[in-house]
Amino acid sequence: MPNYKILDDHELAGLLGCDDEAAFNEVYLRYWDKLYVLSRHRIGDAHESEEIVQDIFCNLWRKRHTFVLQKGFDNYFSVAVKFEIINRFAKRQKAAAYEKEMSILASETDHSTLENLDLTELLRQLQTNISSLPEKCRIVFQLQYEDGYTQRQIAETLEISEKTVEAHLTKARKNLRNAVVHLFLLFF
Repeated sequence: MPNYKILDDHELAGLLGCDDEAAFNEVYLRYWDKLYVLSRHRIGDAHESEEIVQDIFCNLWRKRHTFVLQKGFDNYFSVAVKFEIINRFAKRQKAAAYEKEMSILASETDHSTLENLDLTELLRQLQTNISSLPEKCRIVFQLQYEDGYTQRQIAETLEISEKTVEAHLTKARKNLRNAVVHLFLLFF
């Protein structure tokens, strides 16, 4: 087993392609703090900076088989932070445009339709959908969205990998998104 601390970035990148989790852990330990500081400096939000860094590392692990390191991880991660922030801002703008469109639609909807909308029932249905998630998936979802845990904290608390946490969150969001769309169509 190699001493990962003495390996350079290109050697670690090569080992990533061979599914070497220890090499990934070394990259993670070497660069997590640097990425966090860079992200925090650019956006000023601690929680979102943590999410950005976690997403970048998850993406690196997902594409490890096709990943080719050109200059070094410093350069790669600097660009990754920049594009992750740009993507998040773009998503926010799309969400804001969607909210604006929905508020216009709601204001154009006749009053009787709005009277039929029972928010208590909507919340009850949403809670029912959360409760119907698989146990681990539900626990991970609640830890993040109800208790405010980060993905790293959830992984440590449940003694699972951060990739597993991300998979549970993705599954929960997808299920709940589908449920909300279905409920929305029922009400309108």
